[in-house]
Amino acid sequence: MFRKIWFKNRPGVSHFVKHDDHNRKKKGDLVVTYKGLEFSFESKSVQTNTVRRTNKGGFFAKVQCDGSDRRQVSFPDGTILQTTCLLRGQFDTLAVNLFEFEKTWRFIFAKNKDLPPNTYKKYTAAQQALLLPSLMPVTWPLTAPYCDEPFSLMDELIADYHS
Repeated sequence: MFRKIWFKNRPGVSHFVKHDDHNRKKKGDLVVTYKGLEFSFESKSVQTNTVRRTNKGGFFAKVQCDGSDRRQVSFPDGTILQTTCLLRGQFDTLAVNLFEFEKTWRFIFAKNKDLPPNTYKKYTAAQQALLLPSLMPVTWPLTAPYCDEPFSLMDELIADYHS
């Protein structure tokens, strides 16, 4: 649904591909060629058992944003650890499916670099800064760093690339 809703027959999108889930060198559930540049999207869904209605008629939930398998990660400070956590910079944009909120297909998007750091106390500060948290809160109506469409984020990434 993510690919169909957002990238099929869209201006500026010339190609999209899904890499093998077990290919650790090419991370991302969907790679989109937009305005001649490739952007990787990691697609996740809210955890059904975390969905709550807010006092103001909105929704709150958590999204599990990690890998399906443990792997060894090496850090610039020389430390190594086994983790399922995804890395900052490992993909360009997170897409979160909010279907469980109102039983309608809706996605929200955030740039990887704008996602919060990991706060697990057993990780060093350097590791926390480079690892994404396994669970992150999402809301509807949406709040920063999320937006309701991916194209402005890709345009921002293009601008960053050219600056």
